[in-house]
Amino acid sequence: MKRDERWKGVYSFEDSPFIMEILTELRDEKTGPIAFRKGLVRLGRYMAYELTKTMDVEKVRVKTPLEETKGMIIKDRRNVVIITVLRAAIPLMEGLIKVLEHARVGIVSASRGKAPKFEIEMKYVKVPQVKAEDTVIVADPMIATGSTLIRVLDEVKRYGKPKRLVVLGVLAAPEGISRIKEAHPDVEIFVAAIDRELNEKGYILPGLGDAGDRAFGEPVRP
Repeated sequence: MKRDERWKGVYSFEDSPFIMEILTELRDEKTGPIAFRKGLVRLGRYMAYELTKTMDVEKVRVKTPLEETKGMIIKDRRNVVIITVLRAAIPLMEGLIKVLEHARVGIVSASRGKAPKFEIEMKYVKVPQVKAEDTVIVADPMIATGSTLIRVLDEVKRYGKPKRLVVLGVLAAPEGISRIKEAHPDVEIFVAAIDRELNEKGYILPGLGDAGDRAFGEPVRP
């Protein structure tokens, strides 16, 4: 896990060869929808493992069949809320919940309009009540302009003040991170990698394309 010196509370997993191998497959234009979805699930699982390294733990005593010894539990793992931003984050959430199995799950349907306005349309919000001891994880694979996540974070904060508020994604553009941190400086951001920039259409470069389309198939355009 690498802390990016450009912002406070922003981390990437570019030092993890295994996560980078999964990301390489996701970037490859030859990777089809089935393999892409499976890759997002795997990535969510291993990023969740890494995230547990930042959680509070408690030392306990445990009795084996032979004797008593020291043990540990991850306290924060019992108090997690995962907010899934439809539709691309569904496989990512599936991976996260394999490690964070106690998590309560919320759903937000939010979509970004076309350039240059990038207006955000939010059609559905279902978020569990947030408690003071919770770690809230907002899962969204692509942190591009940051517009969608700013709206989602605004909405999530209406449900309570958590112990930690985390954005977890696959790729991020510097422009999106800067906008999110400006609007929500308390938010921590964890991504597999931080890419170079956005293009004029708001896509991350080099990126991996539209994560939702690649995971579930190109939608029919009217």
